[in-house]
Amino acid sequence: MENASRNRIVNLDYAASTPLRAEAVSAQLAYDSSDIAGANPNSLHSLGRKAQAALESARRDIAKTFGPRVRASEVVFTGGGTESNYMALMGLSQAARSRDAKRCRVIVSAIEHDSILDNLGQLRAAGFTVDVVKPCCKGFITPEALESLLGRDVALVSIMLANNETGVVQPIEDLARAAHACGALFHTDAVQGWLHIPVDVQRLGVDALSVAGHKVGGPVGIGALYLKNRTPLAPLFHGGGQERGLRPGTQDLRAILGFAAAARTAHASLERDHARLLELSQALYGRLASSARIHATMGDPAAVDRLPGIVSVYVDGTESEELILKLDVAGFEVSAASACSSGSMDASHVLTAMGIPRERALGSLRISFDDRVDPADLDRFADALLKIAG
Repeated sequence: MENASRNRIVNLDYAASTPLRAEAVSAQLAYDSSDIAGANPNSLHSLGRKAQAALESARRDIAKTFGPRVRASEVVFTGGGTESNYMALMGLSQAARSRDAKRCRVIVSAIEHDSILDNLGQLRAAGFTVDVVKPCCKGFITPEALESLLGRDVALVSIMLANNETGVVQPIEDLARAAHACGALFHTDAVQGWLHIPVDVQRLGVDALSVAGHKVGGPVGIGALYLKNRTPLAPLFHGGGQERGLRPGTQDLRAILGFAAAARTAHASLERDHARLLELSQALYGRLASSARIHATMGDPAAVDRLPGIVSVYVDGTESEELILKLDVAGFEVSAASACSSGSMDASHVLTAMGIPRERALGSLRISFDDRVDPADLDRFADALLKIAG
């Protein structure tokens, strides 16, 4: 049994994507064997109305995870986190400018996901000026740094809830308050943080928030955009009245039901899991720090607000690619940065924005897991990385 355990591949790359939860699998299988399988929830006949009822029940379930006073009508289903981010970035900016022509500037942070940063060119092509705010050395955007860029010409501020590489949680409540003080809209990419830390959109004060199913044990290819009531958003394409005309196209009810089932499960045990995982990750940071070559990317991980299931380090004198391959041989799957940019083994834009020198950032690793992790696997991983680091 011990040899079998050692030969087992351990996935510690949950920040990239997570296995389906059993509840999500069951929900989709139940749909497949139901009379509404394949029925269009926008049809007027009996099966269509029954499918619509299932769709709206799932929408209510997702809304509950955004806070106790969120309306189901404020949830727009999308094809995933990337689409949700794109809808918010482009749609909110254009809507704000339509209401007030002088609002032609957008502010984003330097540590955003590529689904935000790679679309800044489109914003500029659409006539917007874009400013980028940098984080402090601990990995978060300070309200003072944002305020230095704000003005009455800002249409939108978009800053992520928690960074997908370092796990550092941003002070969204303060940042949103600063943006609203000058009349700008505020969006947060919560794809990495949602259901890993408590989220209440009304406390955060955001106008829009993006999430994705595959980060929490739901299916790939499904996500949602929270859009606060009466917040303007310009549709990016047309062709149907689904999702209030904001995201036309027949909804993938099967995926939505799996998405809602995963969200219900994770939300029900969020507080307990958060405390347990925070303890596990802090212990892993402590073990890795016993090597003089391994460093936490944000300095002291106990001194920052962070996601409990991400451990972010860099190893002196070794590049990420070598570390990842050696750990893969040892049976552990980790990444260097966002999976969306892992094809390039250049230094992480997040770490360099934090002021970490490029030669050190080239040795970064992201270890990530959720409530399903086996603590013994984390111990074995630490043994493997400490041996590799020497």
